[in-house]
Amino acid sequence: MPAQPEAGAVPALAVEGVFAGYGGGDVLRGVSLQVVQGGITCVVGPNGAGKSTLLRAVSGLLRPREGMITLHGEPIAGKSPRAILKMGVVQVPQNHSLFREMTVRENIGLGAYILSDRRLAERRLAGVLEMFPQVTPWLGQKAGSLSGGQQRLVEFARSLMLDPVMVVLDEPSMGLAPKVLRSVYDAIRMMNAQGKTILLVEQNARAGLRLSTHGVVLENGQVRLSGTGKEVLEHPEIGALYLGGAVTGATANGSGAEGEDGTGAVNGTASRAGR
Repeated sequence: MPAQPEAGAVPALAVEGVFAGYGGGDVLRGVSLQVVQGGITCVVGPNGAGKSTLLRAVSGLLRPREGMITLHGEPIAGKSPRAILKMGVVQVPQNHSLFREMTVRENIGLGAYILSDRRLAERRLAGVLEMFPQVTPWLGQKAGSLSGGQQRLVEFARSLMLDPVMVVLDEPSMGLAPKVLRSVYDAIRMMNAQGKTILLVEQNARAGLRLSTHGVVLENGQVRLSGTGKEVLEHPEIGALYLGGAVTGATANGSGAEGEDGTGAVNGTASRAGR
């Protein structure tokens, strides 16, 4: 089902008919979707669906063979990653990306590396630490000494140093223990509440869709379904395919047979068995 614009919704990012891939083969095959301004859009789907390829195309790491990607109406497909970064799109990669032997302060400061005004960078750092006060005690520590969840929060803080208009998160829960996921998801909600548009790819489909205002399901490089996060979460077909069963009623509201952390025990790669 192609992505349809929501009534009254303003797209920050629009992907239209994008074909892209590697070595002459298309992974994305005519993908169209919108990332609504001021919302959290979560993309879910099985392994190999094209989720990471989509993010690479958005951030400029992969040039689409065909189609358009626009940010607030301005084309960005084919621009360099640095140019897209200057336009306000910052990506936090799936794998931890901090420099382990550098301090937390130094790592966060690298988020402002394209700023020439050092006083502006210091003001940005002060603002980021106000948003993430838990990071302040870690500033003098080496990043490698932090836990996985703490490193993820530092990566979020670093991503805000350029005051981006959109933050792209590639599977932020990857490799994290269930007990620390809540703090990571709370940080995503907080960034969104501070006005950041979020584009999120999440392996934990239930948690990601519950967190999000809008949801998109990718399958075999195409958009299978899109709608509000709640609509996608509760869609019976998608529930059967990717969530281990339809999510309705009490389960959709966060109770029922969920993990103790409330994020859900089934990720977006399970569930196609028996089909």
